[in-house]
Amino acid sequence: MENNTQEQGAKLIDYLKAWPTYLLPMHALSRVMHVVTRSEIRWWKTAFTRWFVNRFKVDMSQAQEPDLGSYPSFNAFFTRALRDDARPIAGDEAVLACPVDGAVSQLGSIENGRIFQAKGHDYSLLELLAGDTEHAKLFEDGQFATLYLSPSDYHRIHIPIDGQLSAMSHIPGRLFSVSPATVRAVPRLFARNERVVAYFDTTAGPMAVVMVGAIFVASIDTVWAGEVTPPAGKTIRHWSYDTEDASLRFAKGSEIGRFNMGSTVILLFGHDAIHWRDDIQPGDRVRMGQALATRD
Repeated sequence: MENNTQEQGAKLIDYLKAWPTYLLPMHALSRVMHVVTRSEIRWWKTAFTRWFVNRFKVDMSQAQEPDLGSYPSFNAFFTRALRDDARPIAGDEAVLACPVDGAVSQLGSIENGRIFQAKGHDYSLLELLAGDTEHAKLFEDGQFATLYLSPSDYHRIHIPIDGQLSAMSHIPGRLFSVSPATVRAVPRLFARNERVVAYFDTTAGPMAVVMVGAIFVASIDTVWAGEVTPPAGKTIRHWSYDTEDASLRFAKGSEIGRFNMGSTVILLFGHDAIHWRDDIQPGDRVRMGQALATRD
């Protein structure tokens, strides 16, 4: 599939929303949010959680635990589990399941080493992967999908297809908002924000799951390493894993990580590895488990 571009580029209102974020102490605010959202002061966490549910119209009927009072902190509520039957996983082995609830920001081909962000903006695959040429080669002329999670969405991340974890990188960076307006206005946003990149060997070939941080995303967790961010810092960290370790083998639909506050996931696949469904386009709402692509 060729890149699907949205005709509407950034408007003046998008720039007005985006420019103040350049001035904000992004990491300091996010560290404060890290503490605040983990507070177990009962009156505070209950009042804030109820306000949040009403403000963002969160559907608690699908939660494994619908009682707001049962969550020890706001973060426990925000990263809540869903009922086992809430998100059926597309069953065909050749089908890739959507890893998150959210909206499709963009999807299509990686062309000349560039990934489309929004009208007038793109960024390089190599920059997204922090100069890791070995891994970048795996996705040259491949496919990508950018999926945006709003505050009201379910915030656990699941693997789209059976896979074995092979490596992970934590890449420090900025913490711009990843709202649609900011994505339209801020150049190379996803290659500038802090992110965690998990690499998998899958039945569709190499796959990367890029978990992008944003302002107030106080941490990103994975199921194998726990909390990856924070700590703060400027040093890129890499981990390599034993590809024979059965505990790092994940069946399609298994949880692999979560955002503590919402953000964006970018999927990367190799050349001629997968084909995005024709009925899924930028701007579409998607749910974890639904068919997103097929193996080629």
